[in-house]
Amino acid sequence: MEKIKLILKNTLVKTILKIVGILILLVIILKIWLGITTNHGQKIAVPDLSKMSLLKMKVALGDANLSYVIQDTMAFNPNYPPLTVIEQNPEFGEYVKENRKIYIKLNPSSYRKIKIPNFYGKTKRQIEMQLKSIGFNIGTFSYVPDRGRNVVRGLSFKGKRIKTGDLIPKNSTINLVLGDGKGTSNSSSTEKQE
Repeated sequence: MEKIKLILKNTLVKTILKIVGILILLVIILKIWLGITTNHGQKIAVPDLSKMSLLKMKVALGDANLSYVIQDTMAFNPNYPPLTVIEQNPEFGEYVKENRKIYIKLNPSSYRKIKIPNFYGKTKRQIEMQLKSIGFNIGTFSYVPDRGRNVVRGLSFKGKRIKTGDLIPKNSTINLVLGDGKGTSNSSSTEKQE
């Protein structure tokens, strides 16, 4: 017992014990403070927002005390109605805390428009591959008198002639006007598209 009293009288030991006591007190205060400020133990299930309109999504997240951030979406998905939720993060059913941001991707109102490439004078195969690679579908083929067989002399979309640089919605069907390889070109029916 006397040894303990002797050790406790030493100022170095007293200082070390005070520091340890203050550190323990700080850890306890920090643990209590973090538990309060981080809503420890609180769980809110993320609602299923799939195919919800923007207005319904706002109401659903507001009712759950969650906030949202809309992220840019480039690809139109025909399986979802326009301007509805196609993706959310965190996913449906996951647990989050109050005021957690839910990242939302909305389906655009339609396919984005793509510029028609230079096509005049190229072969049918070249233009088919080029149009398919940028997101168009190939429709029908019509032929006009021309010396070049299967040489592209024009494009049409919904019955209207289109030219290089026109903006057409992605996934549209483009019809090709080709040379028949039998005759000379008729300037009135096959105007050069530039």
